[in-house]
Amino acid sequence: MKKLMNNADDFVKEMIEGVYLANKDKYEYVPEINTLYRKDIPANKVAIMQGSGSGHEPAHIMSVGKGMLDAACPGAVFAAPPMNYVYECTKKIATEAGVLHIINNYQGDKMAWDMGREMAEMEGIKIGTVIVNDDVSVEDSLYTVGRRGVAGNFFVIKACGAAAEKGASLEELVALGEKVVSRVRSMGMALTGCTPPAKGTPIFELADDEIEMGIGIHGEPGRRRVKYRPIKEIVKEMFDAVANDVPFKKGDRVAVMINGMGGTPISELYIAYREAALLCEEAGFTIAKNYVGNYCTSLEMAGFSLTILQLDDEIEELLNEPAEIAIRVF
Repeated sequence: MKKLMNNADDFVKEMIEGVYLANKDKYEYVPEINTLYRKDIPANKVAIMQGSGSGHEPAHIMSVGKGMLDAACPGAVFAAPPMNYVYECTKKIATEAGVLHIINNYQGDKMAWDMGREMAEMEGIKIGTVIVNDDVSVEDSLYTVGRRGVAGNFFVIKACGAAAEKGASLEELVALGEKVVSRVRSMGMALTGCTPPAKGTPIFELADDEIEMGIGIHGEPGRRRVKYRPIKEIVKEMFDAVANDVPFKKGDRVAVMINGMGGTPISELYIAYREAALLCEEAGFTIAKNYVGNYCTSLEMAGFSLTILQLDDEIEELLNEPAEIAIRVF
């Protein structure tokens, strides 16, 4: 295994510090609790935070900024943040309007966030929660009870972040987040496994002629392992699983995301997007927004996920609002 790091124990800490050092004008950094938070959180705005395991960047530590998250407190690679991270980060950013916790549906995450929330509420902090569970691949996994939360969390962050900047209340943000969750579905696949720094070996291995359909972002097993096939067939299987789940219908305006898992060239992601766009046209969907790139990764795993969000006027307007995060676009 070769990774650009000093040692595995410092991998997450030094990654977060690097994000901070590149954006010192925007963030405060609390290394003891893996926390980055905005310097300029308005006192009358609901503060929004999230933090699952690390290794999924730019989710979530690189999604902090105006119109997105106000703070993130990730755990170690593929591990939920400890309860005290959630508690202390919540206290750091709490405003009179309250704090919104956006939580991906994994057992460790829910346990940590539930305990952190309870401790913060004992100090009078008003907290709302939204659980993201957009993955259609499996109903239960090694990590979850119910569906996993994957790349669809981006749309929850974006919509709620924009609404919070416009003055939405905590109750309104919870309702909005739940609406987005009810309308967004995802499915992923993998060409290769990935290697957590502390493990030193791949989570799983695939033969040269194998792919994993329905993979989770922690390397959890998917629906099945199959022989490699052309991208047209891969995207068709994923599209059918996603589009039939809401279900989406002819005439829908949608946002489509092709999310790289960390090790897939952008050229290949656009080939996947081409197939998804053609299938949307065939199904009678109008693509109002598209996203192609790395949004919720799995270290250096090669593969991608397909996410489709059924839009309404409110969600579409919020997706079009500006946002400022750590990653700069030239």
